[in-house]
Amino acid sequence: MSNYVLECFYCNREKSVEADAHDVEAWRTGELIQVAMPYLTAGERELFISGTCDNCWEKLFGEN
Repeated sequence: MSNYVLECFYCNREKSVEADAHDVEAWRTGELIQVAMPYLTAGERELFISGTCDNCWEKLFGEN
């Protein structure tokens, strides 16, 4: 597992996320993120995808 420090585009807070480097590469080359990294939370996957943390996502779009 590798440590990725991801920064939220909106609030600039950083979050450390542990993910397998091969899984991250699989996602970057076209695998669905939920298939490549099912062990991450939905919020952690969203931070990879859009650079938006859970708190900012809720402020922007509300709850589910």
